[in-house]
Amino acid sequence: MNFLAHVYLSGTEQPALLTGNFIGDFVKGKELEQYPAGMQQGIRLHRAIDSYTDSHPLVVQGKKRLFPKYRHYGRVLVDLYYDHLLAANFERYANQPLLPYTLWVYELLQQQRPQIPASAYPLLDHMQAGNWLYHYRSLEGIGQACKGMARRTRFRSGMEEGALDLERQYALFEQEFFQFFDELRAFVEDWLRQDGVAPL
Repeated sequence: MNFLAHVYLSGTEQPALLTGNFIGDFVKGKELEQYPAGMQQGIRLHRAIDSYTDSHPLVVQGKKRLFPKYRHYGRVLVDLYYDHLLAANFERYANQPLLPYTLWVYELLQQQRPQIPASAYPLLDHMQAGNWLYHYRSLEGIGQACKGMARRTRFRSGMEEGALDLERQYALFEQEFFQFFDELRAFVEDWLRQDGVAPL
């Protein structure tokens, strides 16, 4: 999953958990032991979400459809597509509109900045400046994200066309997402209970 899904699945009651989930990709292996307990839980939750997502049959199915054109970059695109579908249907899952939620997330993360790895600062600052989490809701916003990632890949990825392929297969990806995300939410709530964290 991508950034919006990770922060959403952290709930709103535990800032350290959300922050840890947000920085999960910036913390390798046992580096998590350097962080406070709440952030460690968030980092472990991030890893659990990624592991569950990567092996889920519906996600694998979506990646397989993209593989002939995008090869291993297809998994990156599926993550982005799912953030778009979450953003576009945010009020189906949350009790507030997307825009104020994203502004709250940025404020919370900036408050936690001293605990965040310096390597994550450029991402957080660019994300906030362009409000990526909000603009994921539109195909245009996802198109900009795809083009940005295409520019940053070492080899030609073709990801600049990612939004076009989402649009062509929109109904299918949407159907898969709705089923998958309900199952992912249930998985996260169970994981949190087992890890001693109150459910979302």
